[in-house]
Amino acid sequence: MSASDEERNSRPEPDGRAPSGLPAPHIPDLAAAKRLQAILSSPSYRKADEDVHFLASAEARGPRLDLEYLKAELLLRRHGVTDTIVVFGSTRIVEPALAESRLAESQALATANPEDATLARRLAAAKRARENSRYYQIAREFGGLVGAARESGDQPRLAIVTGGGPGIMEAANRGAFEAGAETVGLNITLPHEQLPNSYVTPSLCLRFRYFALRKLHFMLRARALVAFPGGFGTFDELFETLTLVQTGKVKPIPIILVGENYWRRAFDVDFLVEEGVIDAQDRHLFRYAESAPDIWAEIRRWGERKEDLLFE
Repeated sequence: MSASDEERNSRPEPDGRAPSGLPAPHIPDLAAAKRLQAILSSPSYRKADEDVHFLASAEARGPRLDLEYLKAELLLRRHGVTDTIVVFGSTRIVEPALAESRLAESQALATANPEDATLARRLAAAKRARENSRYYQIAREFGGLVGAARESGDQPRLAIVTGGGPGIMEAANRGAFEAGAETVGLNITLPHEQLPNSYVTPSLCLRFRYFALRKLHFMLRARALVAFPGGFGTFDELFETLTLVQTGKVKPIPIILVGENYWRRAFDVDFLVEEGVIDAQDRHLFRYAESAPDIWAEIRRWGERKEDLLFE
């Protein structure tokens, strides 16, 4: 390109704009136009609320926490979710039909390879999974009871809330879904991504970055906590709730542990009393239940004792 061509291309258009579409009167040459373009395309020039890299930085953690609280709060308010029953339990407990199928597969492999110790262990685990699948059914039935109470107008403000994942969470959401009720899932971003179960109401499935904010939204509207057999995640949420109630940070709520045999082995409360690390009265912070009707009846009895308007 000749010097005259370059000069002609850098001149403003008749409407006062440069060929790039940028305002031209203050741009004396092409080099200045390029510098201006570099400024406009620099991350520093982006508005803060549109700068994804800035919002994802460690320094912006505070605003992210604010936003994560606010988005969930506004959404739950918009849907009228004011009173909830929170259900926790293992992601690994599956429905009975699937447990039976997996057991049959493990049995066939173990029979064909009787000397394989690994297959023998898998068979034992599959048998335990089949036994534990009854908890899936209990959670599903309980979700149905709560969902039916919401839909019938008996308890119109009450909703099932879970972590939104598979296993027991899926079962509780599923029961409410089958009763025609809205149901909530508070999912969490993990290194090994966990998809939400398909029974959560789409507009009430939230995804959190921070466990702390997720825990906050579990507790803000909780009128009861139901804990099924589970692992570290279930224990985390259960003991968090027990601590909040024990220390008076939240008003007492019914805390129901489903499967007394499981919980007495996993959590020896009598030993803790004997060791003097909790008070004898702390035994009464929770109760055991074995069936969906038992769970629901205990929650309703609690409401009647406390004269809670939720159960008027």
